[in-house]
Amino acid sequence: MPQPLPDSWPARLRRRAGHVLLSLRAFSPYAAAALLLLALGRSPINETLNLLFYDLVIGMRASPSGADSGILVVAIDEEDIRRYGWPIDDALLCRGIDRLLSGGATAVGLDIYRDKGVGPDQECLRQRFRDEPRLVSIFNVAGPIGPVPGTPPGRQAFNDLVLDPDGVVRRDLVHVGGQDEATVALPLRLMEVGLGAHWLRRAVEGGTAPGPWLTSRSSGYDQLDDGGYQQMLVFRQLGSFPQVHLRDLLSADGVAPERIRQRLVLIGSTAPSLRDVFSVPHTRFARGASQLLIPGVEVHAHRLASLLDRRDGIVIHRIGPIPVAARRGLEALALLLGVATGEGIRSLRRSVLAVVLLVLLLIGSALMLLLVAGIWIGPSMPVAGLAIVSAAGWVRRGATSQLQRMQIERLLGQTTSPAVAQQLWLQREDLLRDGRFEGRQLSVTVLMTDMVGFTSVSERLAPGDLLDWLNKGMASLVPAITQRKGMVNKFTGDGVLAVFGAPLSLGEQADALAAIEAALTIQDDFAALNARLEAAGEPAMRIRVGVHSGPVLAGSMGSSERLEYAVIGDTVNCASRLESLDKDRHDNICRVLVSSSTRALLPDDLPVAWNSWGPMAVKGRSEPLEIWELRGRLGQAETTTA
Repeated sequence: MPQPLPDSWPARLRRRAGHVLLSLRAFSPYAAAALLLLALGRSPINETLNLLFYDLVIGMRASPSGADSGILVVAIDEEDIRRYGWPIDDALLCRGIDRLLSGGATAVGLDIYRDKGVGPDQECLRQRFRDEPRLVSIFNVAGPIGPVPGTPPGRQAFNDLVLDPDGVVRRDLVHVGGQDEATVALPLRLMEVGLGAHWLRRAVEGGTAPGPWLTSRSSGYDQLDDGGYQQMLVFRQLGSFPQVHLRDLLSADGVAPERIRQRLVLIGSTAPSLRDVFSVPHTRFARGASQLLIPGVEVHAHRLASLLDRRDGIVIHRIGPIPVAARRGLEALALLLGVATGEGIRSLRRSVLAVVLLVLLLIGSALMLLLVAGIWIGPSMPVAGLAIVSAAGWVRRGATSQLQRMQIERLLGQTTSPAVAQQLWLQREDLLRDGRFEGRQLSVTVLMTDMVGFTSVSERLAPGDLLDWLNKGMASLVPAITQRKGMVNKFTGDGVLAVFGAPLSLGEQADALAAIEAALTIQDDFAALNARLEAAGEPAMRIRVGVHSGPVLAGSMGSSERLEYAVIGDTVNCASRLESLDKDRHDNICRVLVSSSTRALLPDDLPVAWNSWGPMAVKGRSEPLEIWELRGRLGQAETTTA
């Protein structure tokens, strides 16, 4: 008669659909991580974190001095304003400019708006800018504010600064191509007027000038307005540029010519009250009663010094962003590392430690590259990607572990000891497949028990009393098995089927010895149990035990509606036959019959008493089986007699 299929196709289909849903649920943490990273990448938070990192490291970085840059700043400070008033009279500016020109200044840039004259002698200043080839007048594109009237286009310059969204000056707009002759940045115009460096503008527009130029997603930027030719501004030491005050320049003694000669001069205000001050990376983390800001004229001095580094076609000091492709590659590498650490390291504590070390390594590498080599890597997304993907791996593993724990509990219930349950948990990846224990052939030792005279006792006791009486016996049986890493595979009414070596084995010899130790403990415990039963006036309890070692087929058996861990094969049958063999030959409380296959696995010096039954025919086997009766521990064998 053909055997029925263990599972119908609708049940298999439901199980497969369930597995798909579980798989999708298991990987949902990665989907959430992807959405979180996408949101972070589009959020201003990402760029803000990168810019804060940049400012912190730039503040730590050694900066060159501006003392030998060939730049002189004529500062109009609070004292000058108190003395001369504001705005400064055009006649005073004319006197100061004349002294700079006579002192041998290479070029003079007036970083003060004078599209409208001040004072009675306004023509003086306009005439100077119209006729003197070393003077540069500013205008403002955003204002709009024009230059000193009459200034030729070739000596006009815009002084607009590019600010990041947080109001910090980090970038320099070196040049804007495709404009009229007047639209040239102030530092570049001073180089052209003072040094005749027209080649630099041509090189920039022709693409031969060394950058590195910024793009919309350079390094830590996400949505940078990359119009024109922009670069990261390399600052000199703040306050290191040679400086004189307007009052010194206008004094009777004036300023020594050697301080002016062959200098590119910038005239501008440094008075905080005029609010022509800016935040730069070095000032973001500066401590003080108020925020440290630097005047605009000094910012232009830093810009001019950076351009002067290019005089020989070689950038001496620079900060370069990494290419976008390299940035994406680093982010992808961080994601792979996140998956590897989150999934590949089984110990959660070690996995967390590895992620922390990798995060520190990423941040430290980005710090050292910027600090030493001037290469800016925005670490926010790589660090976030590593941490978030690792966390997704931990969540996925946690969800999978919870599912597997439920599967193990469903398949084995409470039939194993805590120690075995822990080992099962540690090896769950190797044991479980599709929510089941995969079928395997194992070498085990099977222990089968059965109560003697259960039928006659059941006739004398009420059902409740009978179950209570039976459970007292089971309370001695089960711990003796599970405490020795055996598994109570099933209860057979008034007995148990126990297995040593499945699903996990300690080794054939260790499993056999554990089964014998369990049998000896059952003998001891039932002797003590009977003493308590006698004192309570309850029927005595006798038990038969069969122990046999050999191969079995073990695995999950059943349908999607009901599964159990099954152990089947001739070894189980032999243990059952030993338990029920020659029932009348039983003269003690707990009779234990052991096959020769089990005894061969035991140590020769095991301190127990044996009684040979010799070869005996066992139902279901063609050859007789050598059988031994385990009488108890040496010196205690007589204590368990009936």
